[in-house]
Amino acid sequence: MNWNQLNSIEQWNALLESEEKFIVFKHSTRCSISTTALSRFERDWDATSAVKPYYLDLLEHRNISNAIAQDTGIEHESPQAILIENGKVLKSATHLSIYVSDLLEA
Repeated sequence: MNWNQLNSIEQWNALLESEEKFIVFKHSTRCSISTTALSRFERDWDATSAVKPYYLDLLEHRNISNAIAQDTGIEHESPQAILIENGKVLKSATHLSIYVSDLLEA
């Protein structure tokens, strides 16, 4: 899977203002549940999808996660996947309820 790294507030702000449809996957490298959810997400990802996937390392970029929570109104959790288009949240999921198929159907 080809992740796009989300690693700055400026990048997040540009994404939120764009018309792009994208998913942000918030991942904690210290959490086994997060690792399991990430592995399953990567295994099930459809490489032909027009949705662009962004990976957020929570240990390095908690400030970005906080901005996402503030801007979307979705409380921070880990792991967490949020589908956004035109700056609006279409769907979100956390922990082992993260399913690629559910997110992409939104």
